[in-house]
Amino acid sequence: MSQNDNAGPAPWDHSLEDALAGLTSPGPVDLTLRILRHVGISHERYDAYVLLDTDAGGLYAAYSPTAVTGSALESMVVSPEMFEEIHWQRTGRTAIRSTMPFPGLRPALRTGRAKSLPVDLTGLDAHERAVLEAVRTVPKGQLRPVSWIAREADVVDVPGVNGFVTGTLARNPLTLLIPCHRVTYEDGTPCDSAYTPATGRALRSAEGIDMLRLAELFRRGGVLLGSDTTYIYCHPTCAHARRITPPHQRPFRTAAEARGAGYRACRSCRPVSV
Repeated sequence: MSQNDNAGPAPWDHSLEDALAGLTSPGPVDLTLRILRHVGISHERYDAYVLLDTDAGGLYAAYSPTAVTGSALESMVVSPEMFEEIHWQRTGRTAIRSTMPFPGLRPALRTGRAKSLPVDLTGLDAHERAVLEAVRTVPKGQLRPVSWIAREADVVDVPGVNGFVTGTLARNPLTLLIPCHRVTYEDGTPCDSAYTPATGRALRSAEGIDMLRLAELFRRGGVLLGSDTTYIYCHPTCAHARRITPPHQRPFRTAAEARGAGYRACRSCRPVSV
C-alpha cells in the first residue's frame, strides 16, 4: 500500500467550482418580456419598467405600450420588488424589468419637460387627474402656488380645496414626470408633499430655482413681482420676471395690490387675480 492510500480523499478543488459557476450567467433582463410576447400574453396584464438616472437619484418608471403608467424614486422604495408590488396594487398589472425605456422618457427626464409625454392616470377621479395635469403645465425652472393649480384644474369649488390639491400631490403616481416640486404654498414655501425636503431641494436646484432669493423677496412681501418699465406683474420665477433688473423690480403682496398700482397680469404665467 502506498503512502497516498492512507491519505484519505483529496481536498475539493474550489478553483474548479468557481470556474464552473462562471459558466452560468443570469438571462437577459428582457428575457421575461420576450417570452410573454412570444406566447401571446395580453399587454393588458403587465407593464415593463426601467431604472433611470435623474438629478434626484434613480427613478423606476413603468409603462404600457401607449403611456407611462407609474414612477417612483429609488429612495422612495427599498427594492425593485417593492416597486413592483406597489405598481401591482395600484394598477392590477405586473411590472416586469426591462432595459428599453418608453419612447421619449429619457429626453423628458433630461430636459425636465415631460408635459407632452403620454401618461396613464387611470384609477384617479376627474378632479385628481385635473390637478396633476395642471401641475404638468408648470414650466421647468418655475414655481406656481396651490391656488394657481386649483384655478388651472378648475377645482376651486371643491370643499377644502387647498387640502385636496396638496393631498393629490402626495398621491402623485408619476414622481418627477408630474413635477410636484414646482408647487408652493401661497407664501412661497415649497409644497413637497410628494417628496422628502432634500429631494425637492435637489430638483429645484437642478432647475436653477434660487430659493434663497425667493425667500428674501417673500420676506419683503413680494409674492408677485412687477416691472416699473412694463407695468406687468408676474410670479417671481416666471421667465419674464427673471429679466427684471433690481432697480425696476416692484414687489406686490397680492394681485389686487398690483392692479391697484396700475399693473396688469403677465399673459405667460397668468397670476391668480385675487
